[in-house]
Amino acid sequence: MKTYAIAAIPGDGIGKEVVPAGQQVLQALAAADGGFAVEFESFGWGGDWYRERGEMMPADGLEALKGKDAILFGSAGDPHIPDHITLWGLRLKICQGFDQYANVRPTRILPGIDAPLKRCRPEDLNWVIVRENSEGEYSGVGGRVHQGHPIEAATDVSIMTRVGVERILRFAFELAQSRPRKLLTVVTKSNAQRHAMVMWDQIAAEVAADFPDVTWDKELVDAATARMVNRPGTLDTIVATNLHADILSDLAAALAGRP
Repeated sequence: MKTYAIAAIPGDGIGKEVVPAGQQVLQALAAADGGFAVEFESFGWGGDWYRERGEMMPADGLEALKGKDAILFGSAGDPHIPDHITLWGLRLKICQGFDQYANVRPTRILPGIDAPLKRCRPEDLNWVIVRENSEGEYSGVGGRVHQGHPIEAATDVSIMTRVGVERILRFAFELAQSRPRKLLTVVTKSNAQRHAMVMWDQIAAEVAADFPDVTWDKELVDAATARMVNRPGTLDTIVATNLHADILSDLAAALAGRP
């Protein structure tokens, strides 16, 4: 019988509630199935760890996680610690350290939930948002100069590579191909971001040629928000950059009736 080694990282806030509950669910599923087992190792990294040690996770934390089959992660964020410290010191350190490039976020209206959209049936809102998770707007490239002076300047540079863009788009096309509707929407902003996002569009067209059975279209990110509200049934699988999909998936959760 296969035993899966899982790292449990509750992190902060609600993570300390949902991760223990998730462990109970996984243990119950394993017991009911009888064909596999789960073994958890808990790591107390997060805001409390930072207050005691000055870091969100230890420098060798990735080594401790390498041998695990999966990571059950709660949340990163503490009202008393700047957000960029909690995020870059824990979640982004893990996902970039392991090159976890595909952040897959399913959204649907669960039975018994009174979703806020009128005239939206549960079958109209059954999406999967694929978020590029390793580069783009969250690459961490940039800096600040003349801090505290009137001429202070700051930059955050979005980095998109052909390798990174192609692999997330191919992942999204394959996922769309595996779903009943075989429908994919590629989210872009190439009208304003005329270099990286134009490359994104071009690579999407190249990859699409390998998936003739997938119907796909392209939507500007601002128009995509309106489409999610006004025409939810026209969407199924959605792929977007790190920042765009981060925002769109929060909208999706709200439209599905989640707080």
